[in-house]
Amino acid sequence: MATAKLALEDGSVFTGRAFGARGEIDGEVVFNTSMTGYQEILTDPSYHGQIVTMTYPEIGNYGVNAEDAESRKTWVRGFVIRELSCRASNFRSLGSLESYLEENRIIGLAGIDTRALVRLTRVQGALKGILSTTDLDDASLVAKARNSPGLIGRDLTREVMPTETRVWESGLDPKYLFDASGRNVGELTAAERPDREKRPHVVALDFGMKWNSPRRLVEIGCRVTVVPGSTPAEAILEHQPDGVFISNGPGDPAVLVEATNTIKSLIRTAAESRGTPIFGICLGHQLIGQAFGADVFKLKFGHRGSNHPVLNQVTGKVEITSQNHGFAVDPSKLPADVVASHINLNDQTVEGIRHARLPVFGVQFHPEASAGPQDSHYLFSEFLSAMV
Repeated sequence: MATAKLALEDGSVFTGRAFGARGEIDGEVVFNTSMTGYQEILTDPSYHGQIVTMTYPEIGNYGVNAEDAESRKTWVRGFVIRELSCRASNFRSLGSLESYLEENRIIGLAGIDTRALVRLTRVQGALKGILSTTDLDDASLVAKARNSPGLIGRDLTREVMPTETRVWESGLDPKYLFDASGRNVGELTAAERPDREKRPHVVALDFGMKWNSPRRLVEIGCRVTVVPGSTPAEAILEHQPDGVFISNGPGDPAVLVEATNTIKSLIRTAAESRGTPIFGICLGHQLIGQAFGADVFKLKFGHRGSNHPVLNQVTGKVEITSQNHGFAVDPSKLPADVVASHINLNDQTVEGIRHARLPVFGVQFHPEASAGPQDSHYLFSEFLSAMV
């Protein structure tokens, strides 16, 4: 197995074994604490521009398949693990992680002390890095890492969002389809199922959307039209939506001025008509916050994993959530009628906001993800209830 090196802007260099593709890439080095879900991570557009380190020691043991992809391709810049499983064993597996990375031109690094790397990024924060199988000179790699662009001030959504509008038809497994009342639609006869044209119409702004979001919307009984995140408010409203969904996405939200202005216009429309509910996830939540006047700041090392505790300040319940973000909303400039609905119990950052009177709300975590607990699925039902 060939040698690969990961060099960081602070001068640290980690040497291990290359797997997957060969070459050299730059990116922000971050870590994810999930025990499973590496294919979902690899295909999540929010990871565009980042080199992802997995804290779980053995990765690749259940292979890859067609169903677990969250977008049309892989988006991580590089993938760092402690140990690559030598065998993929699962009834759903269609291939190995190594061949999957090679086919998708993603450089992998195995055999390093991932605990030391994660500890370093927790202490110093997310760092710019270079992952290479071609240049193995430490000083050269560190210099490249220091000169790499990083994420601050970069609009990466343009590189991941779709260029055309599409109708989204697919949901999850039919036996897990539920309507607004909680009844299992999958058990209904064709005659009992609601007519498609009578379903609430959701326009989803795609800034790098994970596919499970429109799947969830279809699952709860919505018609879904997906438009590029760059679509102006006038064009969105021409679709006559019953609700607007704002997706996750990569990069620095502060530079998305046009998108923020679009959401401001949609909120004004909601205020004037007392309709058009708006629901945002992750980047969508941050854009809603900016539209309400809040600033967004970069977290030291971000939240990435499937077991982050979040307090729902409305119900008083603690929800175990899946997360993937490096920025957070600063609530100090939010108007009085916009409240922090959810708080992260690890660092007290804002995890959700909602308007006191208008049907506009967002959460920083990913309620469409089900790595285990399904504590936050109710948010999609709340969105549906606001539309009907």
